[in-house]
Amino acid sequence: MGLLDRYRRIDETLAAGDPQDAPGGEDGADTAAGAGCADVHRERIERFVERRAPIHFVIPAFPAKSPNRSKVLGALPDLGEHLALGFLQSLCDYIGHFYEPGARITICSDGHVFGDVVGVTDHAVTAYRQALAEMIEESGFSSLDLYGLDDAFCTTDYPKLRRLLEENYCAPLAELREKVRNDRTTQALFNGIHRFMFEDAVARRGDQATRSQLRKDSKETAYQTILRSNAWSRVVAEKFPQAVRLSIHPQAPDSEKLGLRLLRTKDGWLTPWHGVVLDDGVNRYLVRRWDAEKVHGSVVWRNGRPSHFVAPHLSVTA
Repeated sequence: MGLLDRYRRIDETLAAGDPQDAPGGEDGADTAAGAGCADVHRERIERFVERRAPIHFVIPAFPAKSPNRSKVLGALPDLGEHLALGFLQSLCDYIGHFYEPGARITICSDGHVFGDVVGVTDHAVTAYRQALAEMIEESGFSSLDLYGLDDAFCTTDYPKLRRLLEENYCAPLAELREKVRNDRTTQALFNGIHRFMFEDAVARRGDQATRSQLRKDSKETAYQTILRSNAWSRVVAEKFPQAVRLSIHPQAPDSEKLGLRLLRTKDGWLTPWHGVVLDDGVNRYLVRRWDAEKVHGSVVWRNGRPSHFVAPHLSVTA
């Protein structure tokens, strides 16, 4: 699938054995020249093709907006989510152009999985997901659907569901710590999430604790987030055993997941729910809110909500 290769996020530092343990570059080492889908992905895709069925992808993503308001514009989806959803729909449309049955993508929203760990309430997660569903319907993104923890287990008792995840799907913390020490892919993932957790901790508790204490606490938060996220991945694999697995994070070339770049970004780890869209008149890409404000960008409002930033020279016509 050459189209998937075009947007695939391969962590080239891991593939090449580079000593740096975190992805770099403007787009986070997104693609590798000549890198094709691993055999496991081709096999899954070929099973759909043999049946002349739509190719089914699943992607754990779109949890909720970061509680750090210095990064984002608010608690609900904005232009960042709309562009990311539009990209996923266009991916399905493009596949359908060459393969008549087309494709569909199930977004396995993971906000209820670890919202309590990162400081987002279940109410905020639910509101975010409802707004996403409205955005998908109003925009005609007919190849996309949402799937969450409540869909998997048919209840909205989220504390109970998180206990179920921890008891039946979570790996031991000691095992994860060992992987962070010795597995380069897990180490890169941990470093990226830890950075996000630390930024959020500074914004929320910066006047209550030292930076060293916040860094220590955010490490534990990162571990818990990854444990829950991995548990959710096991649930998704259990519920959709035939689907092709996608990820928002860069993946090693031989990973069972295909890393996918949703939007242009100056930081290879930034997502619509951890940043804002800045329109500079040439490109629209993700930055943290403080970076958009630093260049004196102006906020554009749509449908009564803040949508994105535009560069100063565009403000008159935005």
